[in-house]
Amino acid sequence: MEPYRRTAQYYETDQMGVIHHANYVHWMEEARVAFMKEIGFGYETIEAQGIVVPVIGISVTYKRPVQFAQTFEVEVRVRRYNGKILELAYTIRNLAEGTLCTLAESKHCFLKDGKMVSLKEAMPELDAILQQEATKESDR
Repeated sequence: MEPYRRTAQYYETDQMGVIHHANYVHWMEEARVAFMKEIGFGYETIEAQGIVVPVIGISVTYKRPVQFAQTFEVEVRVRRYNGKILELAYTIRNLAEGTLCTLAESKHCFLKDGKMVSLKEAMPELDAILQQEATKESDR
């Protein structure tokens, strides 16, 4: 999968002149949306099936700050997947320096009509792709 690339904007900085910590979570979401689209199942496709994908957990470890006007990339990988729970790993790197800025994870489930569903049954094509991506991660 292609890493998601972006340039840090001035409005995203805090009083210390670095990107405010909450913006990293926004960038993770942007990268996740791009990742899902790249694998052929954008959120609009999933939601058209009546399925929503809420975040049920998130963890972010900040290594180095991203600063205004720096270009960075967010790599998204499927860390674990069992049909009902999807765990994604994110690596944010400064492109100019090649430095690691952030490591993060998000955990998601799949809901239809307010109840958890298995993609194995609800969306088998997406399930197969996520299983394949999870296998790549376990082979790392």
